[in-house]
Amino acid sequence: MFQDNEQQKSRWESLKERLRHTYRLVIMNDETFEEVGSYRINLLNVYILISTELVVVAFMVYAALAYTPLKNFLPGFAKSTEDIELQELKTQVEEMTEYIQSYELYTQNLRKAVLGDVTGITADDVPDMIPQDTAIEEVERIELDDQLRKEFEMEEVGIKAQQGRKRNFSPEGIPLEQLYFTSPISGEISAEFDKSINHLGVDILAPKNTAVKTVMDGYVFLSDWTMETGNTIGIQHPNNIVTFYKHNSSLLKKVGSFVKAGEAVAIIGNTGTLTDGPHLHFELWHQGQAIDPTEYIKF
Repeated sequence: MFQDNEQQKSRWESLKERLRHTYRLVIMNDETFEEVGSYRINLLNVYILISTELVVVAFMVYAALAYTPLKNFLPGFAKSTEDIELQELKTQVEEMTEYIQSYELYTQNLRKAVLGDVTGITADDVPDMIPQDTAIEEVERIELDDQLRKEFEMEEVGIKAQQGRKRNFSPEGIPLEQLYFTSPISGEISAEFDKSINHLGVDILAPKNTAVKTVMDGYVFLSDWTMETGNTIGIQHPNNIVTFYKHNSSLLKKVGSFVKAGEAVAIIGNTGTLTDGPHLHFELWHQGQAIDPTEYIKF
């Protein structure tokens, strides 16, 4: 036992002696063997130097991860504020998506109402709302009801359009007699305005490829093709005025475009089923009521 302690002690003393043993590090020129530098070192100093460097490197790594954005790339170290911002952005995107979907649905329904392409809801569309044993009778569409729907939808479109662009519009409530309308096209009127046969505009004959012009400044809220009226464009003007240009061969403006009075918006044509030759069907609406354009416009 005593001998073992003595051996361990001698080994420890030998190790300390080895650590404290001084060595000389000589740096020489490999070609001339000229001594460039000479340094006295021992293993203890080398150990202390290496340990110090490791501690410094470890501290620098810790500081870089703790006080720089590098820690955000490590799992579990993302900032909570960034998570909150991402969640808010996600919520805003979802709200915008819902708004766009509802706006598209509203626009489709409005287009159908304006162009008279309104279909009723059947039991197959809403099976959960109607009991299965309930007999459903088909109700005839009333012309007055369709007319009221059109008037209501167009009045609502006029209000929204004027609220969004009111600074570009004239004051409200001006009589039509005091307003100036540019003729959409020059030609011969082949069909007059007649509410009794639901002809709510005038048909004007003109040469092929003639440009159709808007009668006033306004915003395009309809630019589409329908089975009955072909290529149709609708424009919301100030003073609750709406105009329609139907049966065109092509449309030159998109929905949301702002147009000036006399600006070309379409090319005369013969599209749609309710036409028997190239002409422009022009309608003038004021405060939800169709009026005779010939009383205010010279074609």
